[in-house]
Amino acid sequence: MLKMAVLLSGSGRTLDNFHERITDGRLAAAIEVVVSDVKEALGLEKAANYGYPAFHAPTSAETNRILKDYDVDIIVLAGYLKLYTPPDDLKKAVINIHPALIPSFCGKGFYGHHVHSAVRAKGCTVSGCTVHFANERYDEGPIILQKSVDLEYDDDADTIADKVFAIECETFPEAINRVDEKGIEFFWKRVGR
Repeated sequence: MLKMAVLLSGSGRTLDNFHERITDGRLAAAIEVVVSDVKEALGLEKAANYGYPAFHAPTSAETNRILKDYDVDIIVLAGYLKLYTPPDDLKKAVINIHPALIPSFCGKGFYGHHVHSAVRAKGCTVSGCTVHFANERYDEGPIILQKSVDLEYDDDADTIADKVFAIECETFPEAINRVDEKGIEFFWKRVGR
C-alpha cells in the first residue's frame, strides 16, 4: 500500500475519487497529507472534512517543508496547476494525470479546458487521459497508464471534458495500484532504452 501526499489547486474532485476508492478498497493507498497552492481551494476544505491533514503552501519549497513531517511514498498531483519541484528523495515519485493522450496536446499551457478546446479544434475522434510520472518538464515523465474515450463529431469542449474526467476517475486509481504492484523504478527503467 502506497502512502500518498496529494497536491491540488481546485475543487478536489480527484481527492473525492481517491477517498471513495480507498474507503471501499479499490485503491491500495493511504492519503497522509493534502497540500494546495491555492489558499481558498475547496479541495482543502474537503480534505479536512475527510480527516486528512490539509495545508496551504504557495511554493514547492513550502510544500516540501510540510512533506518532511509525513512519511510518503508518492506525491500525487491531483489537479495541481503549477510545475512542482519535489525534494530529492522523492524526485522519481511524483505522479500526474494529463487530460489527453500524451504526446498529443501536452506541455506548457496545456491543462484543463485548454486541452479539451484544442482537441475539439483539431476535430479529434478520440481523446483520453495519461497517468505519468512527472519530471522537471511538463508532461514528459514515464507513462504509467493511458485510456481513451470515443468522441462524437458534435462534442464541444465541455462534453469532451466530461467524458475524459469520467475515464480519469477509473484510470488514476488503477495507475496508482500498478505503481504499488510493480514499484516506481519499473516505470522509469522501461523508457528511453
